[in-house]
Amino acid sequence: MKANEERESKRRAGATRKLSRKGAMLLAALLSAILLSACGTGQTSVFQTAPVPAESADPDVSKVPWDYRIVEGTVGDLIGSDMTILPDQELLPNDDNYATGERIWTLQFMDAELTTNSEGQNKVRLSAWQTIKTNKSKEAAEKDLAELKISVSTEVDLVGVYQTELQGVTREFAVLTLPSGNQIKQPIDKERYNRLKTQKKAQVRLEEIHDYADNDLAYAKFRGWED
Repeated sequence: MKANEERESKRRAGATRKLSRKGAMLLAALLSAILLSACGTGQTSVFQTAPVPAESADPDVSKVPWDYRIVEGTVGDLIGSDMTILPDQELLPNDDNYATGERIWTLQFMDAELTTNSEGQNKVRLSAWQTIKTNKSKEAAEKDLAELKISVSTEVDLVGVYQTELQGVTREFAVLTLPSGNQIKQPIDKERYNRLKTQKKAQVRLEEIHDYADNDLAYAKFRGWED
C-alpha cells in the first residue's frame, strides 16, 4: 500500500514538472511573437521609448494696410444703381449719380498679410487692389490720398550693421526696428556703415500707411535716410 502511494506521488510530481516546462515554453513563444510583430510593422519595440517631437510654434500672422493709388477711369454702362468703370469693366455703386462717359478718379487700396516665424523671418502676401471710393476730380482723390499716406521723419532703433563677402565683393547692411515693431534689413554704403556701427539710433524717413476705415491703424514703410 505504501509502495503504491510513493509511485502515485512521483507520478504527480513528474506531471507538474512537465506542465511547468510547457508553460515556460508558451510564455517564451508569446514574447517572441510580440517582439517580431513590433519589428515587422516598423513600430517601436515594446521595451524601448522614443522621444516625442516638440510641436513647432505657430507663426504670428497680422493684416496691415499696405498701399493706396489713384486710378483714372470712365463711367460705362449704368446698371440699376450700379455702374461699370472702363477700361476694366469694374462694377461699382453709382452713389454720386455719375453719367455714362463721365471721367472719374477711383481710390484703390491694397492690404498685406504679414507672417513672422519663430526665427523672426517675415513673409508678405499682398491682396488684390480694391476700389474703396470714387471722386469727380483728381484733386479730391489726391486730398484723400494725402491723409492716408503720410511721410514722416523720425528716429528708430538701430539693431546693428554687418558686412558680407562673396567672391571678393563686400556688401554692408543695417538692421532697423520700425515703429510697428517689425525689423528690416537695408543695404547701405561703406561710408554709412562706418558712421552707424557705433550708433544705437538712426534718423530715417518713413511712409505711414493708414487704414481707410480706422485711421489710427497704420503701418510704417522705410523710405530713406535723413542724415
